[in-house]
Amino acid sequence: MGSPNSPFIAVAALSAVLNILLAIYAGTKKSDFSGIKTYVWIASLSAVYTLGFCFELAADSLREIKWWINLEYIGMPYLPPLCLMLACHYIGLGKLFNRSTATLLMLVPSLTLLAVSTNDVHHLFYRSVYLRSDTPTPMADLELGEWYIVHGCYTVACLLGAVVLLCMHWRKTKKPYRKQLLSLILSLLLPVLAAFLYLLGATPDGMDPVPPLTSVTSLLMAWSIFRNDMLTVVPVARDTIFDGMRDGVLVLDSADRLIDYNQAAATILPSLATSSVGQPIDLIWRREHGSGFPLSREADEDAEDEREIEWTDARSRSHYSLRSSPIARDKGKDSARMIVMLDMTEQKRLQDRLREFAYYDDLTGIYNRGQFIRLAKQLLERMQAAGLPVSLLLFDIDYFKQINDTYGHETGDEALRHIVSSCRDKLAPDDLFARYGGEEFVVCLPGLPLREAGEVAERLRRAIAERPLVGEHGTVAVTASFGVAEASPGQDPLKQLLLEADQALYLSKREGRNRVALSAARPEPPLE
Repeated sequence: MGSPNSPFIAVAALSAVLNILLAIYAGTKKSDFSGIKTYVWIASLSAVYTLGFCFELAADSLREIKWWINLEYIGMPYLPPLCLMLACHYIGLGKLFNRSTATLLMLVPSLTLLAVSTNDVHHLFYRSVYLRSDTPTPMADLELGEWYIVHGCYTVACLLGAVVLLCMHWRKTKKPYRKQLLSLILSLLLPVLAAFLYLLGATPDGMDPVPPLTSVTSLLMAWSIFRNDMLTVVPVARDTIFDGMRDGVLVLDSADRLIDYNQAAATILPSLATSSVGQPIDLIWRREHGSGFPLSREADEDAEDEREIEWTDARSRSHYSLRSSPIARDKGKDSARMIVMLDMTEQKRLQDRLREFAYYDDLTGIYNRGQFIRLAKQLLERMQAAGLPVSLLLFDIDYFKQINDTYGHETGDEALRHIVSSCRDKLAPDDLFARYGGEEFVVCLPGLPLREAGEVAERLRRAIAERPLVGEHGTVAVTASFGVAEASPGQDPLKQLLLEADQALYLSKREGRNRVALSAARPEPPLE
């Protein structure tokens, strides 16, 4: 016939086995969780505690019961401070525990273990231990000593402190994490409640319910681990990420699954939701932009990576800089990483604006003198290497100073823009059109000899003359004089070309303005 304690022994044994398996699993599984070692110690010491309790229930004498109680206290006193450390690791305060603070935290449990193992000498932990007469099997009754009260207060303080910290973290925790957070809270509260029932004498046959109850707490932990990936999907950097940050932040685990994100990231990636937590970042990125995540995990996981990307939609164009940085980790463990998304849109716009100032004339929007010279030199080299002609038009507005003096500089600026709008649609896409300085403009015509370039200049002259400027001062006649030259081989063909075109422009002005003059260096038949 079985012992009346057999069901309790079976439950406690199951708890010991579960804790052993969980310790092995957690110890061998790669994890980003900073408290993984603490959890391994909790599971291992819980197994020692419950295993000792099993043998205590099966003991036949007071001497054996005392021996197994000593074994239980190798594990049990250390569990509450370890649970407090685990809670701190979970909410991102694990850095508080270095070797010194952890040693200090274990001082009371170590003194408790010493007090239990030497209790027969001083009776500070138990005043007396004796067999009860009202139980069907040998069970010990205990008269509590002074150090037991210290030990009990410390135990309750650690467990309740851990519960309070986790509860304070509840509002900061996103919904996908709350299940695992609740399981942690329950696994800490249940032993406290059971211990109070035991001290009040409200348990069957006065039996300590805490050791068998560790099977329930172990199952809660197991459910959290296997169902919610507590050891792999945890808010490892939650307290360092503020939803008020302007830059978007994504936290990825060692498998590049999304662990956490801030509000700025949700603004940048509108498809982000609490349901996205635990999903591969590549899947999330493809859903948002149709392409894979641009920052792949490098072979050297400690290396930082940075990439600039551009997103264009029907309404706007945005630029972001993506920076990947490893999160501090234990030696030999796979690294989590933090992705910071910096909005570079305004900076890019400023760079584009500066580039426009460097390459384009701010008033007219066409090339400025410096950019024209750079591009014209390159064009001349290509054309001459290919044996093709290149011509150049140099023209300016007739009586421009008179327009400024009569109507004001604003009208003068309008006249410059008017010239550009009149000429731009008469030029080919490959023609270089620039403001050369003041009221002077230049056009480089690749592939055209002097005669054909003169015809282009005549079309431009007519377009300007036949389209007067209409403004607040009425209609203002605007004309321009042109000089045309064709490039010839030389040490500085562009400089020579500009000189010949300028001489032709001077000739055009001397002959009455509003006309086209060809360079005398390349005599051609007169234009019809």
